[in-house]
Amino acid sequence: MPVLLGADLNCYNIARAFHERYGVRSHAFGRYRIGVTSNTRILDFTVVPDLDDPESAKSMLLEFAKAHSDKIMIAFGCTDAYVELLAKLKPELSEYYIVPYTDYHLIKRLTDKSRFYELCRRMGIPFPATHVITPEDKPEIPFRPPVVIKPAVSAEYWKHEFEGMKKVYVAETVEEALGIISKIRAAGYPENIIVQDRIPGDDSHMYVLTAYCDRNAKVRMMCLGHVLLEEHTPKGLGNHAAIITESNPQLCDRLRSLLEEVGFTGYANFDIKYDSRDDTFRVFEINVRLGRSNYYVTAAGNNVAEYIVRDYLEGGFTDADGCKISEREIYWRYIPDCIVYKYSTPELASRVRMLKKCGRAYSSLRYGPDLKGNIKRRVYVWLHEKRHIGKFKKYYKIPEKN
Repeated sequence: MPVLLGADLNCYNIARAFHERYGVRSHAFGRYRIGVTSNTRILDFTVVPDLDDPESAKSMLLEFAKAHSDKIMIAFGCTDAYVELLAKLKPELSEYYIVPYTDYHLIKRLTDKSRFYELCRRMGIPFPATHVITPEDKPEIPFRPPVVIKPAVSAEYWKHEFEGMKKVYVAETVEEALGIISKIRAAGYPENIIVQDRIPGDDSHMYVLTAYCDRNAKVRMMCLGHVLLEEHTPKGLGNHAAIITESNPQLCDRLRSLLEEVGFTGYANFDIKYDSRDDTFRVFEINVRLGRSNYYVTAAGNNVAEYIVRDYLEGGFTDADGCKISEREIYWRYIPDCIVYKYSTPELASRVRMLKKCGRAYSSLRYGPDLKGNIKRRVYVWLHEKRHIGKFKKYYKIPEKN
């Protein structure tokens, strides 16, 4: 039984992978219920208002495990904060759960973007020109605007809400940049703030690379996605909405070296942007978990549940298994195709049409076993997709053509 902490698309994608491959229902816990994990046949959901409290979460998880002692339990965190929580509680949970996450201290090191960029610098992996502002520093903007501003520690940032809060900010002037930093500090965020040179290019310059590292810290699978469109709502900015998978062995090899160098285990994904100014792929961050768009990995032939089950329940991997670099090209989305056709480049839209024609188009929420005869679910999925038409119309600024 997969036990998931979270309620979002990430949660549903993991539950779907387990249901597709093993026919099992997952159980999810979240602080509140949302549509994507409601009225579904592939998971049960329990609301736990204080789930972000470590002691409450530990008590709940131990009680749940004891009530289902006939099951093999696998715990997943679907957000950065829940991954940190599970990693921290791993010594106490391991008697009852498989907790497929790396060491807590390594997680803290990698998810602090300022420390992650130091690792990239040491290993010669390109990343955007970056300036780190510590809590003691007087803010400076050393790059010519526009600049990108974001928290170095996302899990901590979301604990300090304020009006106008965004996942990532783009400032067009120095004054605007300083104002954003001031708001973040005034809300109580205590960690470093990152200011970066804004790499030119629209959503189609973005990539996501997902990797699985086994218990011996060997990378066993890598799957690269070329992003067609991202969300542009304030709190969803940067979330992938449509992807085509591609193959880039050289990029995979560089990031594989990084993961094995630090002894990482479990799933990781990297946010990357192609910089046309010098023909480089620049890494933005590492997420020490599956991303919310992870069904693109399963759709490309790398079911994300199988790697966990093989590693922990079926004897693991051998040297002969090597590392699978996914080469199957598929199209994944969780928005209507009409949005992809309208806002993507003509070249990418043409590739989408070709992949659809070949039967290689996939949607996280359009899952037959969950939709057949399930009227409430069908209505939700229809409304969910339709709402995105309005969101893109409101928030997406079509890039000017050169």
